Amino acid sequence: MEKKGTKIAYFIALAIVVIALVIAKVTNDGSGFIATGWALFPPVVAIALALISKEVYSSLFLGCLAGALLLANFQPWQMVVNFVGAGEGVGMINAIDISILIFLVMLGIMVDLMNKAGGSAAFGRWASKAVTTRRGAQLLTMLLGVLIFIDDYFNCLTVGAVMRPVTESHKISRAKLAYIIDATVCMLAPVSSWAAAVASYVPDGFPGSRISMFLSQIPWNYYCILTLIMVITISVLNIDYGPMLTHEYNAQVKDDLFTTPERPFEGADDYEEGEKHSSVLDLLLPVIVLIGMCIVGLIWTGGVFDPESENYQNFVMAFSDASAGPGLCLGSIVALVFTFVYYWLRGLIKFEKSMESIPNGFIQMISPILILCFAWTLCGLCRDDGLQVGEFVRGVMANTGSLAKFLPAVIFIVACFIGFATGTSWGTIGIMVPLVCAVFDWYDQSTLLSIGLAASCAGGVCGDHLSPISDTTIMASAGAHCFHLNHVSTQIPYGVTVAAVSFVSFIIAGLVQNVVVCMIIAVALMIGTLLVIRAIVAKKHTGIFQEMANAGKAMAK
Repeated sequence: MEKKGTKIAYFIALAIVVIALVIAKVTNDGSGFIATGWALFPPVVAIALALISKEVYSSLFLGCLAGALLLANFQPWQMVVNFVGAGEGVGMINAIDISILIFLVMLGIMVDLMNKAGGSAAFGRWASKAVTTRRGAQLLTMLLGVLIFIDDYFNCLTVGAVMRPVTESHKISRAKLAYIIDATVCMLAPVSSWAAAVASYVPDGFPGSRISMFLSQIPWNYYCILTLIMVITISVLNIDYGPMLTHEYNAQVKDDLFTTPERPFEGADDYEEGEKHSSVLDLLLPVIVLIGMCIVGLIWTGGVFDPESENYQNFVMAFSDASAGPGLCLGSIVALVFTFVYYWLRGLIKFEKSMESIPNGFIQMISPILILCFAWTLCGLCRDDGLQVGEFVRGVMANTGSLAKFLPAVIFIVACFIGFATGTSWGTIGIMVPLVCAVFDWYDQSTLLSIGLAASCAGGVCGDHLSPISDTTIMASAGAHCFHLNHVSTQIPYGVTVAAVSFVSFIIAGLVQNVVVCMIIAVALMIGTLLVIRAIVAKKHTGIFQEMANAGKAMAK
């Protein structure tokens, strides 16, 4: 926040926040702020201040303070209790998922160990020969993201660790890598933590299995599908616009992958050679073991190995009931031990040097851990045990039943707003799915029900995707080693583009209700929109695109 104009804007925003809180205090009749429009105020404060100041820690902290203050009805000591979590239900102590933090640290250690042993350098050498174009590097990142579908945290960090040396060799900016990672956090796979979460929100009495409900909404989930279409299109046709164009220009022409001076992961990409010449297998084998052990850990938490569990020897149901945090934590610890032993036996790294990865890996994850802790706290203050933003939304949605066929588009927009404000797709879907099931008749409006469920899921993912306080957005930044607010600012124009096309597609879906026809129209609209954007941007920035093209030709020689 070095520019004078930015400082002025920040202090003006702070003044507006203080004035708003004073208005809230004066106008309140003593009944408090739970389940009112004020429930959305804390995340709005955090997001606005972060975007203005480009400083995420203080912005999230102030958002949490605003939420704790409103929840305490302006009682100072209770505000402190609410923020810290000394009571029950809300606050930092209650919001933090320690198993996810352990998983983050394990991944950080593992990535640093792979760098020191030469695995990342070997993969980079292979990639520079096997992946010969920027287009191929971006598509390979997307493909890997789609294939690693078991969990969003795991997806972000693993894809980032594997693809950083590949994208770096082709001068793809860290902001672009973060976007592709975030875009392929996929809720379209039936065997994933997403499917388990969504299915768990379906009310009792739903006809058919809950997994069948999840499957029925997939072909109508326009935001997720069109996001993948967008990644493919912009990669193949080399389309960039908004702040992302600046980042890509700097990466290709100026050899600057970061654009801004912030380096939250400085030193983590200094790929080293091991004690002896490493091979691609030295990176791939630990990653494959990590994937396998995390899957085992997830299904173990779901009861697949427990003879007394209903899910005994039932892989799909065990996955549906899995606990992501403990499962990923178990898998990552086993994989990390394997990686240490494997590198020692291969003679790639000495014991003393390998131990340096433990503090180094932890240090690299301090930034995302801090952001996650504040983001979780803010979400907890706004959800069911706090200001109950869900109850406020239910009250708003209660008056929309007469919109009938236009309701999926309305559901999508409402879910987008909740996801953006709260930073959680799962929490948003948990609010919206019961509402959708209550609005539509399960038997006479089965198609509209599937479209409505898809709209709630798509909107939740969209809002989460665009939100600076979303845990998956934070993880994507960490996986790509990108400054978090750079990822946010470059991703928003891309996400809004897909959201706009998805909104129109949901209107068409509600009217037509033919899955094939609607999908064709949606894909055509998405590609057509991107072609129009390319034509406008190319005309406006002719010189920039010419420099980027020349840089690309020079790199190809």
